[in-house]
Amino acid sequence: MSTLQSVPALGTHPSAGRNPGRSETRELLSRATYDLLVIGGGILGTSVAWHAAQAGLRVAMVDAGDFAGATSSASSKLVHGGLRYLQTGAVKLVAENHHERRVLAKDVAPHLVNPLTFYLPVYKGGPHGTAKLGAGVFAYSMLSAFGDGVGRVISPAKAAADNPALRTENLKAVAVYGDHQMNDARVAVMTVRAAVDSGAVVLNHAEVTGLRFTRGRVTGAELRDRLEGTEFGVDARLVLNATGPWVDHLRKMEDAGVSPSIRLSKGAHLVLKRKAPWKAAMATPIDKYRITFALPWEDQLLLGTTDEEYTGDPADVAVTESDIRQILGEASLSVRDEHLSRELMTYAFAGLRVLPGGPGGVESAKRETVVSEGRGGMLSVAGGKWTTYRHIGRTVMNKLAGLPGRPLGADMTPVAGLVRRVPLPGVANPNAVAHRLLVDREPGTCIDPATARHLATHYGALSFDIARLVNEDPALGERIHPDGPEIWAQVVYARDHEWASTADDVLRRRTTLTIRGLDTEDVRARVTELLAHAG
Repeated sequence: MSTLQSVPALGTHPSAGRNPGRSETRELLSRATYDLLVIGGGILGTSVAWHAAQAGLRVAMVDAGDFAGATSSASSKLVHGGLRYLQTGAVKLVAENHHERRVLAKDVAPHLVNPLTFYLPVYKGGPHGTAKLGAGVFAYSMLSAFGDGVGRVISPAKAAADNPALRTENLKAVAVYGDHQMNDARVAVMTVRAAVDSGAVVLNHAEVTGLRFTRGRVTGAELRDRLEGTEFGVDARLVLNATGPWVDHLRKMEDAGVSPSIRLSKGAHLVLKRKAPWKAAMATPIDKYRITFALPWEDQLLLGTTDEEYTGDPADVAVTESDIRQILGEASLSVRDEHLSRELMTYAFAGLRVLPGGPGGVESAKRETVVSEGRGGMLSVAGGKWTTYRHIGRTVMNKLAGLPGRPLGADMTPVAGLVRRVPLPGVANPNAVAHRLLVDREPGTCIDPATARHLATHYGALSFDIARLVNEDPALGERIHPDGPEIWAQVVYARDHEWASTADDVLRRRTTLTIRGLDTEDVRARVTELLAHAG
């Protein structure tokens, strides 16, 4: 019997420690008064929920879509210091970013954040010279305390030997530096889990239809479960608007006359099959401000990004033909044409950066966090960078602590030290996890080396929970698609432990099936059927 044919009978057995169902969660949300209601389950809202729950507050978090379903899962997948910020003299910002990057990679999420070498090619007629970029990568590595080695310049021959995809025509030299990358959706869902482990109550696919007011103050929200149609409400002493591109939409619910606080920049990316191994990523300068990336990621090649002002409905953002031409054209400056064929494309995605309002083009706008308080007392937070998401959570918590009257009523003094080194769930050495998965597997199970490695680098020690599902039902160890490492146990795990309710939740964010181009109608139908077995 084939894997897909066997799926409808899978995953029906009870799962110990599973998340409460949607109806139970709605009941939890509607019958209590929370200290803090976070609206928006992107990485900023989740970071604040994690910090607040760590501080002992009663926290609720809701999102109209899936957790990290918009901007937070549409990034360039980088955890980095921001080399281009040196161009504007933001030395302190780069140093702070490096600190957060290294804490994430060493202490918080070593199972999810991976080191990556970057090549910055210098071509004749390019926007920057060899000496300038050489000095830049040296300063960049110095600001990270040389934790990734010393930034340096290497010859075109050496660079081409390491990465045959590099275009060498008119190549003068290559500057080399180190940063990190991640699967943003996986880091986000692990952070949601960390918040829940600390006591937060969360629900995705729950849309805010209105705000609750008490004597002119925002004291909660009216919601509708978008999957089941049920309407309910949440009471809270303080409401945080962390809805990303929709932040001004929610601010208008509080005050219809409020002026816009943000502007949006669209960033598009392409994913292509790799024709050869890549030992390093490419970061190619386009002009004074912009760099285009070609990144080895999830066994694929990730290209991008664009940076242009966006004024439409955030829900409608999408990759256009113009975006595809631009990304492939810019990539061709440093990547050989045979690696950029359209036939190699497996996926394309676009997200929206939330930037402070102001003059000038979006490409030169500061990537800073904006925190504001509305006339009804609702706090709004928007912007910032993935790398510093924990720092932003601390910043917002300190803002809460400094509000007049301390409305949360808690001793918030130690907030600055919270979550600085607390690891995300599953923290472990991925190599050790992969080894154990293979050594300890039950006879007859299907976990192969590629799947073991994939589980270890996406779940860490939580991989053993997935392995237990396979031990209980060996058919769950079969691959979802023969060309990808994912197994059916991951769908059951996503359903029962990671709040996955729709096929997109599983295929696009809990796994890598969509980005690999393995999101077939048959796979999608079987995933949907398996999700329906939720108890």
